[in-house]
Amino acid sequence: MNGLDLRSLEIFRTVAVEGSVTRAAEKLNRVQSNISTRVKQLEQQLDRTLFQRQNRGLTLTPDGQLLLSYAERLLRLSEEASNALNESEPRGVFRIGTMESTAAARLPAVLSRYHKRYPEVTVELETDTAGGLTERLLNYDIEAAFIAEPLAIETICTIPVFSENLILIAPATYPPLKDLEELRGKTIVAFEPGCAYRRYLEDWLTDSGIAPGGFMAMGSYLAILACVSAGAGFAVVPQSVLDTVSTKAKFRRYPLPDRMARIKTLLSWRADYRSAKLDALKDFLPEL
Repeated sequence: MNGLDLRSLEIFRTVAVEGSVTRAAEKLNRVQSNISTRVKQLEQQLDRTLFQRQNRGLTLTPDGQLLLSYAERLLRLSEEASNALNESEPRGVFRIGTMESTAAARLPAVLSRYHKRYPEVTVELETDTAGGLTERLLNYDIEAAFIAEPLAIETICTIPVFSENLILIAPATYPPLKDLEELRGKTIVAFEPGCAYRRYLEDWLTDSGIAPGGFMAMGSYLAILACVSAGAGFAVVPQSVLDTVSTKAKFRRYPLPDRMARIKTLLSWRADYRSAKLDALKDFLPEL
């Protein structure tokens, strides 16, 4: 089987996204017959049916969904290669992933200066857990990410750029935590599994022989702070987030032990990725 050409993959992806040959033709400024022919040729080349034809449009078959995931990666790699070889100044879309804490407390000033210096770069910022960001980076869904240590993967390059102090917060109704035993059976309020700071908290409790009473999964630090203030449980939050959030929430604060007092945030990117956009971003970041 001959290799897949990028033009055919671009047409396929556009049809998949638009759900219609007519709309894909309009978007690509091509005639409908050309779009239909290229899709049929691709199906013949692969000996697979990529679309289910229905009255209301086209939907992807399982084979089509699989091809779409590869098409997205190949087209992004093509764009990255072109940019890396042709960029004299940073420009174009720059997909960056970040933990929510970094997005809220560390990146606003950095990205503001970056945008003023390089207005032709469109930054698309996506938040996720450390685990989710690592997966997105490896899957070519984003080009760079801010991820908490540790991150030891041979195909990912990193530099430390921020240092976070983790603070345990507990409801004001809790007694002063003179002994970790007072946390036994209490609920942890945290992000979904994959959150680096949640993992640090769980490891600390495990090493101390403390079993929590369960978890409440939240989607933002504001929600975590509100739940802790209301007495739902305890949590771990970076000091930088506490410094930026204006809240009337009442809770007790306790610095964590030394080994968790300073957690480095790493600027991370795939070893096979390079661009003027990334090089320029590094200039706006501290290196620890």
